[in-house]
Amino acid sequence: MARSTARVLTLLESLQSGGIQSVATLATRLGVDERTVRRYVAQLVEMEVPVESIRGRHGGYRLARGYRMPPLMLTDEEALTLLLGLVVGSRGGGLPIDSETVESAVGKLRRVLPRGTAARLDALLSSADLALLGPLGSRSADTVGDTDPKVLMVIAEATRDRHPVEIGYTRKDGQASRRTILPYGIVARSGRWYVTGHESATGEVRTFRVDRITNPVALPGSFNVPGDFDASAIVLASLAATPWRYRVSVRVAGTIDDLRSQFPAGLATLEPAASVDTEPWTRVRLRAERLDWVVPYFAGLGRDLFIEEPGELREQVRILAGRLLAACGDDPLPPGDPLST
Repeated sequence: MARSTARVLTLLESLQSGGIQSVATLATRLGVDERTVRRYVAQLVEMEVPVESIRGRHGGYRLARGYRMPPLMLTDEEALTLLLGLVVGSRGGGLPIDSETVESAVGKLRRVLPRGTAARLDALLSSADLALLGPLGSRSADTVGDTDPKVLMVIAEATRDRHPVEIGYTRKDGQASRRTILPYGIVARSGRWYVTGHESATGEVRTFRVDRITNPVALPGSFNVPGDFDASAIVLASLAATPWRYRVSVRVAGTIDDLRSQFPAGLATLEPAASVDTEPWTRVRLRAERLDWVVPYFAGLGRDLFIEEPGELREQVRILAGRLLAACGDDPLPPGDPLST
């Protein structure tokens, strides 16, 4: 049933491309015989899709002129997920398709979305820097945000239209307040969204996590963004200055150029370290609130490592090593590990 439904939808997509499609062509495209094509057409007609049958040597099927698919019934969150999945997947190499195909798919999706949803998504795509949106090893641990798509859309529209916006904001320590900001830009990094801009109360440029924003309200008025303002650079600098719980320093075999592509911008700083047996090493420094994601991230590099700090990271390595050995049946888990009982 699922396969036949998929083929009926594929048939509809083919007919939407325009023109008269011969039965033989449709049969080849769907991988079925001509009799099955006619049965699929009958199903479309039953669903009130106006498929016309054209007789003659060059006949076949086509959609009635002027027919348009009804709007997709997607929530803002579903639409956001679909569009960003396409955009980020293509940029990060996660989709085995070219950029033109992605742009075509995004265009088709936009055309069938309700006008309001499409406008809000346009605002986000035009105002946000998505270069750092790709997932990192930390995503499953301490960088998973709980961003409300409606909040993000309001911020995006205010950013695009240069309107001040009043927001509710909850700091890391739980203190909540109302603030008015001039949103200069939106930046996505490692599964979280940030808005940076001028805060009226302090007169300073500040960076705010969108998942900590509630009840945003666009205000009357307008503003200009400084010509040399770099939202991504501001956000990365702000994150670098955040007082994380752990300072991590690990020496990794390889040159800085070897490792640069394995550490996305803003995640870590790289500097040359002393060579070992004439082989180059690099010192990788980063900050983290938790260490459970750090160990598998470094392990995934597939390179020799030496942990300099913190000491707690070495214990995390031992725990992971014990789990892996236990999975092979070679060695029991370390005493005290929850899985050893």
